[in-house]
Amino acid sequence: MKSIKFEIIILSWFGLLFFATPTMAASVAQQHTMENGLNVLLIEAHNVPMVAMKLIMPAGSRFDAKHKGGSAALLSGLLMDHTKHYGYQDWAAKLDDAAIRMGTSVDQDALSISLTVLKEADDEGMQALAEVVLQPGWDKQRFILLKSNAISAATKAQEEATTHAGKAAAQLLFPNHPYGHAVSGSIGSLKNIQLADLKRIFQQQVKPEGATLAVSGDISMKELVALLQQYLGSWQGHPKQRLSDIEAPRPLSQTSKVIMMDKHQTLVEWIRLGPSRHDKDYTALLVLNHMLGGGGFGSRLMEEVREKRGLTYGVFSWFQPLETSGVYRIRLQTRADQATQAEKVLREVLQGFADGNISQDELEKSKQNLMGGFAQRMDSNRERAGLLAMMGLYQRPLNYLENWTTSVESVTLGDVKRLATLYLQPSDWKRVLVGPKQMQAK
Repeated sequence: MKSIKFEIIILSWFGLLFFATPTMAASVAQQHTMENGLNVLLIEAHNVPMVAMKLIMPAGSRFDAKHKGGSAALLSGLLMDHTKHYGYQDWAAKLDDAAIRMGTSVDQDALSISLTVLKEADDEGMQALAEVVLQPGWDKQRFILLKSNAISAATKAQEEATTHAGKAAAQLLFPNHPYGHAVSGSIGSLKNIQLADLKRIFQQQVKPEGATLAVSGDISMKELVALLQQYLGSWQGHPKQRLSDIEAPRPLSQTSKVIMMDKHQTLVEWIRLGPSRHDKDYTALLVLNHMLGGGGFGSRLMEEVREKRGLTYGVFSWFQPLETSGVYRIRLQTRADQATQAEKVLREVLQGFADGNISQDELEKSKQNLMGGFAQRMDSNRERAGLLAMMGLYQRPLNYLENWTTSVESVTLGDVKRLATLYLQPSDWKRVLVGPKQMQAK
């Protein structure tokens, strides 16, 4: 269920400048709604002469037609490959000439177009963005090539245990649900896709109403609105389906799935539904998960499974909040003959949390680590644009980033203990094992 990204990377001196952006505190986000309904969010940052943008729309893989998973991912690739007026080679050359870094990405909910330019080239950058949105190219031969490449990648992915685990997780948690297929599609679903399927998603979902343009960098709202009026003023319409037009998933009652592969190790995944992006407990659960397995070597799973017992090189937990519940996942790999022991330890760790065995010291360390990581993300124009895009897509309040640190600081020991009881009961998790025939799968 991973997101998939296609990107043309223009190697130029500004790329080094971008990654060397000096530290800056979170700035106030500004908002403006264009006449065509486009939501515009901006954080001004004038310390470096560059601008990062991200246009995000409800056009992700959940809008793929039935048995045609991967359509939105192919659309993402095709939009970046060429346009109506520029073939793929000329398009790459045009971006290179203006030192424009541009890319597209897609996940379950959204399709986005990212753009990074020097301040002096913001006009060319907005013109390029408008070219993609208003004048897409539908070259059939390029579509056939991209589709063939996607099928080859899907074929290669069949060698990976994570591919089979992801498919099994989708079957268990999202039967007959829009989140129930891989963003990149499968070999079978990709073969079913025609160019018309990409056009359908584009024509129905890539509209200014419901979309957000998130911007961070050396530009004012007045300058930004003027550019948008000039280049995207003619963009009109609203999506056929709103992001909120989705039902909550109903997992199967089946609790486990075992998949045999010719592998030396066993992939162990425990899964359950996690929070949606709108869950009031999202921040507190983020803090709890950091303690469980999201904090790397500082997490309890890593301490118990790797450091104390040497059963794996790494064990991690994470969840993907979407418009409705996404997957909450714990993953590790171990020797086949150690799978049962590793699962036993995993179960004991979860039960410990569920029983309320969480210290104030653990809580404080988790909060400090999360706040430190957030400060680093806010150092980058591109990261800020990404966070603003999330805010716009999921309708977070305008002061969301300003208040993020405060919201983490306010999480109490009572909050995480309550959520541990709700989310970390071992019996509430489903399990997927992928590995050799001799693995212990009890």
